[in-house]
This record gives sequence, structure tokens and C-alpha cells, in this order.
Amino acid sequence: MSTEALRRLTATELTLFLRDKVGPVFGLAFPVVLLSVFGNLDFFTDPAHGIDGVPLLRVYVPILVCFVIAMLSLNTIPPTLAGYREQGVLRRLRTTPVGPARVLVAQLAICTGTAVVAVALLLGVARVFFDVPLPAALVAFVVTALFAVLALVGLGLLVAAAAPTGKAANAVGSVLFYVLTFCAGLWLPLAAMPTTLRHVSEATPLGAAVQALTQATQGDWPSPGRLALLAGYAVVGLVLGVRLFRWE
Repeated sequence: MSTEALRRLTATELTLFLRDKVGPVFGLAFPVVLLSVFGNLDFFTDPAHGIDGVPLLRVYVPILVCFVIAMLSLNTIPPTLAGYREQGVLRRLRTTPVGPARVLVAQLAICTGTAVVAVALLLGVARVFFDVPLPAALVAFVVTALFAVLALVGLGLLVAAAAPTGKAANAVGSVLFYVLTFCAGLWLPLAAMPTTLRHVSEATPLGAAVQALTQATQGDWPSPGRLALLAGYAVVGLVLGVRLFRWE
């Protein structure tokens, strides 16, 4: 694979991603807007309403990190790749030196890079404007976030491989996004869920990611079981997504 060809294709795909505006707005701006809304509500900042004396805003930061990752992975990659296949773009690329496989690599690189920027922005805004401390175990937090990115990107690639059209990929990705963000505790924190529902949620990629990120935020290294679960989702999703992906 030519590095120069991949670099140029990635730059082109990034330009299209930025020009579309949907990805940058929802991937970068929307989570910060949510954080700002939560940060200006007493219910989220008053420890009296928190969990074990911790304000809900601090509890929600790892959840919003997972929200960013899920939004980029499930609402950007599937419709883009399935749409390229539906429009014949990937078929035409097979006749050029660029090749369609580089489109997969470029899209995954853009999603991962955007997720890194979005998470850094979210943590920075939380620290500077809302006095939310940075994760106490920062290295563990970064490692866990990367595992979560790989797990969700793999799931997004699998959706793109299975969906017949761009609209279908968008619909499936959206349903998965809402289900997984619920399991991550966006609407109901995991600690407040009934025991059975909490166990189910913790078995999902976002539920496991939130728990692992919360451990890192508190200064602990995430439990090996949660990291192994995320790694398993990543391997299965990426391998199956690549093997099942149809170019036309």
C-alpha cells in the first residue's frame, strides 16, 4: 500500500468530512454543548444530587467521552462506506491504482483522529470551565479510550459491511447508537440501574468502556476483564467487518 496514495486519499476524505459539517458539528461541538448544559444545572453540579458525594457532572464526563466515540463510529462510518458502495464509487476505485481498500483505512483513520480531538476537547472544556479534574490515571484513561474507539469503529465497519444501502446503514447505526448510549448510562447512570440491567449494560462495548473510564478517572487501572471485553469487540468487529465487506 503506497503511503503517499493513502495520505492523499485520507486528505481528500477529510476535506469531504469537514465540508459535510454534520460529522464535525455532532462529533466535536454537540458533546461540548451537552457538557455545558449539564455544567450549568445545579442538579449536575451539586454533590447532594450526586453518587457517593461525587457531582453528577463528573460522573457524566466518561459517559460523554463514550457518546463522542459512538456518534463518530456509528453515525459517520456506516452511511459513508455503504453510500460509496451503493453509488459505485468503490467499484470504480477497483480499476484505479488507489484501490478501494484505502478508502476503508482512510475512513477509519479520520474517525479515530476525530475521536481523539473530540475527547481531548471535551476533557479540556470540563477542566477549564467546570472544574472537573482530569483523569487521575491519565495513561489508563487514554489506553481505555483507544480500546473503546477500536471496538466501536469495528462495530461501525460491521454495520457498513452488512447494510445494503447508505440509508439502511444510517438507520441501523442510529438504532445501535441510541441503544448503546442508553447502556452507557447517558439517560440513567449505570449505578442507578437495576442490577440485571446494569449487568447487561456492562456487557456492551459502551457499558464496559464507561466503567473502565470511570475507574481510570478515579485513579485506578481498569479491570482486565473490561479491557479484554473491549479488545474482543474490537477484534471481532474489525475482522468480520473486513471479511464481510462488499465492494459492490
